[in-house]
Amino acid sequence: MKEAVSDTHPPAFAGRWLTAAEDMAPFLTDWRRKWTGSAYAVAQPESAEDVAAVVRWCVQQRRPIVAQGGNTGLSGGATPDAEGHAVVLSLARMQRIRGIDTVNDTITVDAGCTLLAVQQAAESAGRLFPLSLAAEGSCTIGGNLATNAGGVQVLRYGNAREQCLGLEVVTAEGQIWNGLRALRKDNTGYALRDVYIGSEGTLGIITGAVLKLAPQPASRVAAFCAIASPQQALDVLNLARRHLGPALTACELISDVSLALVLRHLPAARHPMETTTPWYLLLEASEPHQNAGSGPGAAMQALLEEAFEQNLLEDAAVSASLAQFKALWLLREGISESQGAEGKTIKHDISLPISAIARFVEEAAQAVRFYAPAVRLVVFGHMGDGNLHYNISPPEGGMAPGVFEALEDPLNRIVHDLAIAYGGSISAEHGLGVLRRDESLRAKSPVEADLLRRIKAALDPLGLLNPGKVLPADFIT
Repeated sequence: MKEAVSDTHPPAFAGRWLTAAEDMAPFLTDWRRKWTGSAYAVAQPESAEDVAAVVRWCVQQRRPIVAQGGNTGLSGGATPDAEGHAVVLSLARMQRIRGIDTVNDTITVDAGCTLLAVQQAAESAGRLFPLSLAAEGSCTIGGNLATNAGGVQVLRYGNAREQCLGLEVVTAEGQIWNGLRALRKDNTGYALRDVYIGSEGTLGIITGAVLKLAPQPASRVAAFCAIASPQQALDVLNLARRHLGPALTACELISDVSLALVLRHLPAARHPMETTTPWYLLLEASEPHQNAGSGPGAAMQALLEEAFEQNLLEDAAVSASLAQFKALWLLREGISESQGAEGKTIKHDISLPISAIARFVEEAAQAVRFYAPAVRLVVFGHMGDGNLHYNISPPEGGMAPGVFEALEDPLNRIVHDLAIAYGGSISAEHGLGVLRRDESLRAKSPVEADLLRRIKAALDPLGLLNPGKVLPADFIT
């Protein structure tokens, strides 16, 4: 990548061009406050045409471009480096709901729409957009697609990739590819949509999307189950698939340490039962229609009865109202916030074959505690799709300055090497950014690494799009 040249004239586009330090500051530090960079300017365009104009100007000036949505990522993928040459391209002003088709069950939106705004627009049309994340009030659709976000309903509805039919993308040259096709079948060549989804702004900038909608659930039920081990959780999951079928919406594993953090830091949280166990399982079932005398509640009850008969459960609490449903989900959704309130965290966002989860959890605990006996394992995640957040916190009394930080690299190696040995991945739904970039490349074969290099070189030959993210900045040379 050539060095940027100086220029005092900003690009011509509709939107904001920020250069004052105090105006740019909110865009230069990531959500975890782990990375802070510098920028030449922050551009906030209002349309795909404006994005293209900014990109063409940056190409002329040889300025790196760092696309940014809600800046809620966990891997540093939307933070510029410290050189101060880059333009941060924030899509936060692109918030149009372009159209809703309730016959085709699709919604077309700007990439800067928040996930919550898309959910609300779908709801107003009597539909559901099922992607659901803790940061849904501030994360954007463009960022969700750029990282192929997951969330708690992947088990039933799939990742962001599965919920997207078409894209609008500004290329590295500043051209606009209009791939906003609302088609579920389209075999007309390479799937360009899938090239850009999950690419974290390194191949093109997503400016719009056609998303799939689903029927609104007419009935929902949650069950919070006390279990002895992850193996029992797998056994309950197998029963849940048989009893609930497609109504099974979520299956979340929660360790006792994770639950304790929520109960400590969230005043509204309450333990739903007197029984305490090493592990818990949160199940959700939903149906788009209301059946008299049956439905997900009856099926959930039958599931729990069989699980008790097989000695897979110690206890269970089932929601009987919307308030109880939300209270049970708070125990899962509040984990990240509660762990953050405890201080520093070593985070791992891994995925595994579902059948390997129990063995991985047991072996990983032994390996981590052998290396760092005092740390707390805050393990939780999406049991139904194999995605674990295998996080590590200091002991309750804390550690001397620098001691916990020094554990990060060796513990990363322990957890990630074991995940790979089980046929897993070191990044399930958070993206690589800079946090997992080098570790991911280390795990890839030479053939796969070369294919990645060739894709990047073909679609971003100048290396201006989000350099140093996903792949090292000099990887295409």
